Amino acid sequence: MTTLIINIKELLQIRETSIAKVSGTEMAILPTIKNAFLVIKDNLIADFGSMDNLPKIHADKTIDATGKMVLPSWCDSHTHIVYAGNREQEFVDRINGMTYEEIANRGGGILNSAKKLNESTEEEIYDQSKARLEEVMRLGTGAVEIKSGYGLTLDGELKMLRVIQQLAQNYPITIKATFLGAHAFPLEYASNHQGYIDLIINEMLPEIAKHKLANFIDAFCETGYFTVDETQQIMEAGIKFGLKPKIHVNQFNSIGGIQAGIKYNALSVDHLEVMKPEDVAALKNTETMPVALPSCSYFLSIPYTPAREMITAGLPLALATDYNPGSTPSGNMNFVVATACIKMKMTPEEAINAATINGAYAMGVSDTHGSITIGKKANLIITKPIPSYFQLPYAFGSNLIDTVLIEGEIFA
Repeated sequence: MTTLIINIKELLQIRETSIAKVSGTEMAILPTIKNAFLVIKDNLIADFGSMDNLPKIHADKTIDATGKMVLPSWCDSHTHIVYAGNREQEFVDRINGMTYEEIANRGGGILNSAKKLNESTEEEIYDQSKARLEEVMRLGTGAVEIKSGYGLTLDGELKMLRVIQQLAQNYPITIKATFLGAHAFPLEYASNHQGYIDLIINEMLPEIAKHKLANFIDAFCETGYFTVDETQQIMEAGIKFGLKPKIHVNQFNSIGGIQAGIKYNALSVDHLEVMKPEDVAALKNTETMPVALPSCSYFLSIPYTPAREMITAGLPLALATDYNPGSTPSGNMNFVVATACIKMKMTPEEAINAATINGAYAMGVSDTHGSITIGKKANLIITKPIPSYFQLPYAFGSNLIDTVLIEGEIFA
C-alpha cells in the first residue's frame, strides 16, 4: 500500500538522518520544506521532498494537502490514562480553597483513585481507558507512555498493566508501559514505608517481569511521598528486573530526586516545576531527558517548569500531558504545546521539537518516531488550512487537525 501526500504547504520536522534529541539552541531550529510531498509505503515514511522534485509514483491513495501543514504525530511520554472513575469532587474542593496536599492528606488524591480502581473490574477499566486513548489519538498523539500506580496492591497494579498491554495489542498506536507502584503509600503502610517497598520489590516486580508487563519503572519522589533513598531502592530493584527508570521529581519541592535519577541513568525526570540552579547544572551533559508537564501546572495553578532557564543552559526539554484524573484530566498535546509557548515562553519551534523528537526520546522510541525521516513510522498530523505553524499554539482553543495517520492509515 502506497500513499502519496502532495501540495503540502509546509512539511515540518524533517530530518534527513535520524537524531535522538535536540538540546539548547538546537531546540529553536525546526527544519521544514515548503510546497512538499511525502510518500508512505505500508506503515513507514518512504520518501519526501519538494513538489518541484516529485518523482513518478504509482500511489494507491493520494491526499491533497493544499494549504495544510504536515508534521510527525505527538509523542506523549508521561500519562496515567488507565484509571477508574474521576475526581471531579476534588476539582471543586480545590476551587473552594483546599490544596492538592490537603486533599491527599484526608485520603483523597492518588488513594481515592486507587480505591476506585480496586473496586472496578478489568473490563470496566479497559472500556474507560480505551475511550481516552481513542480521544488522544484523534488529537494527534501517535506514541504514548502509560503508567500504572492506581492499584497500590499486587492485584491492582497487575490489573492496570494488563489493561495497558491489551490497549497496545488492540490499537495501532505505539504504547510503552511504566510500573509506578511507588505512586503513594497505601493507608495500611502509612507507618511502614519499608514494608510497602518490600512488597513492590519482592512481589510486584517479579510478577511484572515474569509476564513482561512493563518497559520502565517510576516513583513519585516528593515530600510526603517517596524519599530520595526510597526512590533509589525502587530504581535499583527495577533495573535488576530489566526496567529503565523514569521518575516523578521536583513537582512541589526540590529534594535531590533529579540527582538520584541521573545516578541511576533515568531515561527521563518529569514535572520539574520547582528547579534550583544545582538541579539545572546536574542535568547538563547527561542522557536523562527533562520533561515538563504544563497542563498540570495550568490545572493545579502551580509554577511552570522554567523552560527558558533550562534551554539557555543547553538542556533538552520534552513536553507531555500527565493525563490523569487528579491533576491533569486532559490528554490534549495541542493544548500542551500552546501552553508551553504562552506560559513557559517557548518558541513554536522549541515546543514542537519538545513534543515530537524529544518526547520520542523520553519514552525510548526516537529511532521510530518523532520526525519526518525515511524509515520511521508514518504517524502524522495533517492540519486544516492554516497560515503558518505559528497558528498551532496561537489559536490555542481551536482544533486545527484535519487528519491523523497512525501506521500509515487514517485514524477516524
